[in-house]
Amino acid sequence: MIDDAGHVLTIGYLVIESAAIEVTTVDGRTVPAELVGYDHATGFGLLRAHAPLGAQPIALGESGALALREPVMILPWGAPAAASVAYVVSRREFTGSWEYLLDSAIFVSPPTLVWQGAALVNRGYELVGIGSLLVRDSQRAGQPVPGNMFVPIDLLKPILADLKASGRAAGPPRPWLGMATEETRGRLVVSRVSADSPAARAGVRAGDVVLGVGATPVKTHAELYRSVWALGPAGVEVPLKVLQDGGTKDLLVKSIDRADFFRKKPAY
Repeated sequence: MIDDAGHVLTIGYLVIESAAIEVTTVDGRTVPAELVGYDHATGFGLLRAHAPLGAQPIALGESGALALREPVMILPWGAPAAASVAYVVSRREFTGSWEYLLDSAIFVSPPTLVWQGAALVNRGYELVGIGSLLVRDSQRAGQPVPGNMFVPIDLLKPILADLKASGRAAGPPRPWLGMATEETRGRLVVSRVSADSPAARAGVRAGDVVLGVGATPVKTHAELYRSVWALGPAGVEVPLKVLQDGGTKDLLVKSIDRADFFRKKPAY
């Protein structure tokens, strides 16, 4: 809980497209809540409880001030016994297959197995990150040191008022294509295409190799995302060059806002 109005910060993938949301307090009470804001660029989800939670809000710290090897606490949902101590082992770029990029994510180790939406707390008992992933290479890419990736709280501060007021960050949204990719042997391979997404409608298929965005060659997630986002806001047409069925194809993808693709009501 980050303020006296009952706003609860979590990681967005836990709550988007949910049929119902409940917040359980430390004394076991269950309180209904609603999703009032989501930001795909950072991954934050913001809830508001429909009844008092009987808790003190946690202060927002300065995630940019975290030093390497600094001790931190991980506070997941559950009893106080679920809390653990870890160390900041790296601050670096993170890219996900789902059209997601953070310029400087927080990586800590040893890991917790209850990371989803967990609070990362500094020595001043301030919130500095929200748990997103369990990773195998927390210290540096390719080095097998298990840990967790946290989204820095500094990314929330410029958009928090907008999330509370309108449910989203101000400004034009980024273009979204609806395809997941994997970096494999120096190639960017499409692993999944969301049904009825812009990529699917343009003819992108799982197994395709993404070669470029227009005349710009891409081999990594970061190169792909930054090339697409540089074209303009959601709605821009994205020229993709792909290797498909043994030949090169040029596909024009009409991008959309990621939020427009979410189901507004539960569908089963």
